[in-house]
Amino acid sequence: MTHPVASPPEPVVPATLAAVRRVLGTPTGTIPLHEPEFRGREWEYVKECLDTGWVSSVGSYVDRFERDLAAVTGAKHAVATVNGTAALHICLLLAGVQPGDEVLMPSLTFIATANAVSYAQATPHLVDCEAHSLGVDAHALEAYLHEIAERRPEGTFNRRTGAPLRALVAMHVFGHACDLDALAALADRYGLVLVEDAAESLGAFYKGRHTGNAGRVAALSFNGNKVVTTGGGGAVLSNDAVLARRAKHLTTTARTPHRWSVLHDEVGYNYRLPNLNAAVGCAQLEQLDSFVRRKRRIAARYEEALAGVAGVRFLREPAYARSNYWLNALVLAPEHAVCRDELLSALNDAGYMSRPLWTPMHRLPMYAGCPRMPLPVTESMEARVVNVPSSARLAD
Repeated sequence: MTHPVASPPEPVVPATLAAVRRVLGTPTGTIPLHEPEFRGREWEYVKECLDTGWVSSVGSYVDRFERDLAAVTGAKHAVATVNGTAALHICLLLAGVQPGDEVLMPSLTFIATANAVSYAQATPHLVDCEAHSLGVDAHALEAYLHEIAERRPEGTFNRRTGAPLRALVAMHVFGHACDLDALAALADRYGLVLVEDAAESLGAFYKGRHTGNAGRVAALSFNGNKVVTTGGGGAVLSNDAVLARRAKHLTTTARTPHRWSVLHDEVGYNYRLPNLNAAVGCAQLEQLDSFVRRKRRIAARYEEALAGVAGVRFLREPAYARSNYWLNALVLAPEHAVCRDELLSALNDAGYMSRPLWTPMHRLPMYAGCPRMPLPVTESMEARVVNVPSSARLAD
């Protein structure tokens, strides 16, 4: 009796391209990676700003946007800023980061995380991620800190450099929450301030609680490619009223209130969000549930289409989290890492705008000399992850 011979699996690049085509169809042009959507009251709110003349950094929409953000995220306080990088910078200052300190942060992140540390005149200390959420690996970091960290009465120090270890930044990659309980416990054990880089995670939850509430402070971004956009913009979240007041003071040039005198009591920052941008943000927040619901729908379609493709998997939310799936990601198996650029070329040539992960911070010239732990997972994932079109409108 003869047995049928199983046909070999289709090569990973054409099979993955076919799966993406089943989800998105055949484009006539290029499908963007992520584009904003304005179907709500954006025009109405912006027109009100223009009609009343309140277009700059003072106006009712700034106050409303901050209140709405607090309501959406469950944080007690939100302070709007001109962009997410500014929000991160302020978060680090609120965390007590001083010149010469080291800040533990992922190497696998957008450049803004490291730049904000530099703005605070501190040094990024780069740590590894785990493969499921792409967030900081709490267990690997704990083993590393056991080796290099020294607890003293005045704080925690890097045995190798002598510098204080002041804060730990947890970044929620693509809207997938880090393991916040483990990271918060680790930070507490070593006397570190936990800061959440929640720039990509508006509408995402960790164990039923919105991201941005586990750390002492958190930063959001509303860039044009985010789930909710203000054109440009960001925010600081905090559950501490004192920190929130200080955030507001620092981001509004540290000006002291007075009817007419222009007085400033310290070096502050002109990080104010204009009322025009806040007006767009208020209209966008009204649609957040719809955005996230449809983004999760398109993510489910990707996951289903890729289920039968050998050599690639869909990056899905951790079991403890509910993701906003800001950017959908495909992960090639290690043996197919050499195909990453071929896949990127095939997808982009076919009209599906796609990109690799950010270049990890330790590979950039200005951060190559920073202290770092071994980064095997970061380097592995950099070689294997591809982002594909993720706009909410694609689910319609």
